[in-house]
Amino acid sequence: MGLDKFQIAKRIARELKNGYYVNLGIGIPTLVANYVPDGISVVLQSENGLLGMGPFPFEGEEDADYINAGKQTITTLAGSSIFDSATSFAMIRGRHVHLTVLGAMEVTDKGDIANWKIPGKMVKGMGGAMDLVAGTDNIIVAMMHTNKEGESKLLTECTLPLTGKACIKKVITDLGFFEIKDGAFHLLERAPGVSIEEIKSKTEGVLVYADDVPEMII
Repeated sequence: MGLDKFQIAKRIARELKNGYYVNLGIGIPTLVANYVPDGISVVLQSENGLLGMGPFPFEGEEDADYINAGKQTITTLAGSSIFDSATSFAMIRGRHVHLTVLGAMEVTDKGDIANWKIPGKMVKGMGGAMDLVAGTDNIIVAMMHTNKEGESKLLTECTLPLTGKACIKKVITDLGFFEIKDGAFHLLERAPGVSIEEIKSKTEGVLVYADDVPEMII
């Protein structure tokens, strides 16, 4: 069965802590803004120059002047602040962001990440990913477990150009929730309807798991 992208974002939102400053990367991570738990106060930061980002606007209420780093229209909250990207990157490089959520094409069991370039395909540039992985201690990756060919994206070595080395702490995929430590993916939770055998068959990197891994609550 597995999770869809919205359920992945909802599960990640449960990792938010009161008072956190959080940067959400492009793709699935942006959806986390819609699932901030009740009673939790976090400040969402966008690398293009926004502090205090709210959930996505309802259809018909979009304002094209308010966008996130992925050029999606967003909302702002009371007390939010808008500034230039240089100031935003000063926050990131100064280690003022408590948690970063990124998408990825590949992650290794040592915490390496590749998420910015596929050789031979045109890209506009690195973006803020390299700064984010260097400037944040707590990084969660949100991604599908396999690529379109069904090949594992949880590897022992990245095949694509690296964004950062030994920097990823946790990964949440459509199949489960993993903590990266001691050179392995430690399976903490299984997605509903997903067996350990399926996760094993689709994980190339070193996988560690208990006999009774709990099923994720969504």
